[in-house]
Amino acid sequence: MDFTSLHLSLSNILPEISVSLFLLIIVSYDLIFSEDKKLIPYIALLGLVVTGYFVVANMGLTASAFAVTSVNSGGMVAIDPFSSYFKLVIIIASIIVVFFSMSSKEIKDIYKRSGEYYALMYGMLLGMLLMVSAIDLILIYLAVELLSLASYVLAGFTKLRDRNSEASLKYIIYGSAASGMMLFGISILYGLTGVTNLYEISTALQTTQINLYTLSFSVILIFVGLGFKISAVPFHFWTPDVYEGSPLPITAYLSVASKAAALALLVRFVRTTFVGSVDSNGFWVLFSLFDWQTLLIVISLFTMTLGNLTALWQKNLKRLFAYSSIAHAGYLLLGLVVLSDTGIFAMMMYLLAYLIMNLGAFYVVMLISDRSGSESIDDINGIGFTTPLLAVPLTIFLVSLAGIPPTFGFIAKLNLFIAVIDANLMSVLIIALLNVVISVYYYSRILKHMYFHKVDESTLTIKVSKIDTTIVLVLAILIIYFGIFSTSIYEFVKNSVKFF
Repeated sequence: MDFTSLHLSLSNILPEISVSLFLLIIVSYDLIFSEDKKLIPYIALLGLVVTGYFVVANMGLTASAFAVTSVNSGGMVAIDPFSSYFKLVIIIASIIVVFFSMSSKEIKDIYKRSGEYYALMYGMLLGMLLMVSAIDLILIYLAVELLSLASYVLAGFTKLRDRNSEASLKYIIYGSAASGMMLFGISILYGLTGVTNLYEISTALQTTQINLYTLSFSVILIFVGLGFKISAVPFHFWTPDVYEGSPLPITAYLSVASKAAALALLVRFVRTTFVGSVDSNGFWVLFSLFDWQTLLIVISLFTMTLGNLTALWQKNLKRLFAYSSIAHAGYLLLGLVVLSDTGIFAMMMYLLAYLIMNLGAFYVVMLISDRSGSESIDDINGIGFTTPLLAVPLTIFLVSLAGIPPTFGFIAKLNLFIAVIDANLMSVLIIALLNVVISVYYYSRILKHMYFHKVDESTLTIKVSKIDTTIVLVLAILIIYFGIFSTSIYEFVKNSVKFF
């Protein structure tokens, strides 16, 4: 690679470079000013804003970076509207989680280690940004591991309760097994094709005689690693325990940003490696080597069904939202089940809605948990009357999560179901609709506790700072605004369904 190509490649990955530089700044500041950590969250926010600026600047760009083997290989990193959209979603989630962390009692209690906390969060961020752009098996695995190692530590970072360490231990054990299977699958795929670039693998699959059973085994192993990050059944078993044991800001971060990065990587892997062309209606024409649609339908339906059914009897709010997160992973996978550009558009729209409503719900739960000292559903009894500034936004988030109009969640689900109808998957649609009905019940349970329990001496009265109130209200307003004026975001998301 000559100097000109290197310079061009580096200019195309400015968001990743920005994250790396600010990670070094956070670590250096933490070492130099070992007693004063007050500025670290603001440095983290500044880094996210700068990174977001570079992502927005790249929104219309279609290019690649670090091409080594051939001109047509695409290199190791793809920069396109699809990756830029997911990077923007991840950065927005990161900004909200930094505000989470600044308000969280759990994070305030580990004030002296806040430099390490934000450095690890930036490590997660760097891994996720690389995941959504990676088009080489080696970089894919390195990016997944970078995300994983940082998240393993953050899951048990506070060490304030036994369950923090338990969450971290379970996460690393399950994660290591999933990572090992993924690496084994990658090695088999490399052995079959002799290359690691996804575009070159696609060419090899078309031109080389491949053992279909070995290929299928390889693909399933790779899917295990990605399914683990998405919290898809049957790779979901870590989610409730890790979500319950982790600090609430990290729980929220894992539920949205990590899931978004893994979904983007899965979409790119399928779209780049197994799709030969796109027909006039936007449906993908896949090679007849592996039945992706059947696998995704089974995984998607089992994920949403198990998540919703198990959430029904949860009394811990974090566990309830953990199972809810599993169910929403099933809905998100519906967009990929369709195997079309319309399906991916619906998935991307749903992800944006999920980011706002899920982070908003977790934010309110964190504020209640910090006051009550637990996450029991009984802690919210009567707060609809004592703390309406939290109860009303939480109501909006729950209504949106259930997919009831006039919220953004309704519009997002509607787009998903329209895409499923277009693909003529009526049985899948019926099961998905039944799952929506089930979810309405357990979200209604939370509303019941807020508004239909008498106010007495045990009812919490929660004092909320102006910053926290503003953030929660802004997120709630966005849910209603995009639910009524969805066209304001429609074209932006549609234009982002463009691949390198």
